[in-house]
Amino acid sequence: MRDALLTPVRRFPWATNVTLYGCLFAGGDFVHQLFSRKERVDWTHTRNVAVVAFGFHGNFNFFWMRFLERRFPGNAQRSVLRKLLLDQTLAAPLAISAFYTGVSFMEGREEVLQDWREKFLNTYKTGLMYWPFMQQSGDGTVTAALDWIRDMEDKRQEPISRTDSAERRSCSKKD
Repeated sequence: MRDALLTPVRRFPWATNVTLYGCLFAGGDFVHQLFSRKERVDWTHTRNVAVVAFGFHGNFNFFWMRFLERRFPGNAQRSVLRKLLLDQTLAAPLAISAFYTGVSFMEGREEVLQDWREKFLNTYKTGLMYWPFMQQSGDGTVTAALDWIRDMEDKRQEPISRTDSAERRSCSKKD
């Protein structure tokens, strides 16, 4: 039974990866909505999150991780630290940005960068404290990913403070 499940995974790693990311992001959004006790599930939002995950995250992460593994093969401490450093400094900001702007675009927002401006830094800092330890320990990747996606959804759905926006606009006008 195990071999029957793993054979297609090994044979089609790209399709498996894209499918896994799409399902994890959609599942994370669904779980977030259940935990936030909404009256009903917003399936349109879940679809938008899934489209961003299937369209960008699954593909990007598959090719990014393949590049890192080919460039820095093995699991020696030095190699792992290089991969971790590159992942957190290059890929994480891009992936977080793609999430916030992609979902905003799919929702048809006028100001696609608004969520990104308000929430990127906090999400990135949280990720810096979360993912390196999850990657180092190899502990429950699916559970860790669902927790992270749920946390990103929490941040994405936080109301944007009007005072923060006004302060940022006034600061940018001074520059």
